[in-house]
Amino acid sequence: MPEASPSTTTVPSDTPIGTAVPRGLSIDVEHFDSPDAQRLRAAQRLEIDRSYGGDTEPGEKPTADSIAVFFVARDEDGTPLGCGGLRLVQDGITEVKRMYVRPESRGAGVSSAILRRLEEAAIDLGSPALVLETGDQQKRAIGFYEREGFTRIANFGPYVGAARSICYSKVL
Repeated sequence: MPEASPSTTTVPSDTPIGTAVPRGLSIDVEHFDSPDAQRLRAAQRLEIDRSYGGDTEPGEKPTADSIAVFFVARDEDGTPLGCGGLRLVQDGITEVKRMYVRPESRGAGVSSAILRRLEEAAIDLGSPALVLETGDQQKRAIGFYEREGFTRIANFGPYVGAARSICYSKVL
């Protein structure tokens, strides 16, 4: 399997990514099971589980072995703000997994910056498209992905028949 570039992306505050990006934002490749990655993923699961009244995640949960690349975004002080990863699904297509930004960091362009880095990594992996699943209660996520150029598609793979799942795709 090809590897994504392990480089650090520092996004200057004047980068035109949706809204203003926090000064000194960095997005680094990080191991899926690093302490900061674990904390961010746990916060995401807690938030989602509260929305649905428990763990309702369909399909196989991502693991360090199944994630091709994982990123953590940090502010200039090194505080983790968000994360996101890619999992190869089929025909070289990559699935966005564990995309999350802490509530207090939302609305500042962090999500868009992470998504740009995921798109770059998917291209580095030779992926022709990104796919993702989100839940029907994740209204902010749905709006975000649609603004970012994702198109709603039929549920795929483990999400077929998952009534609360909404799937999207974006050609790279």
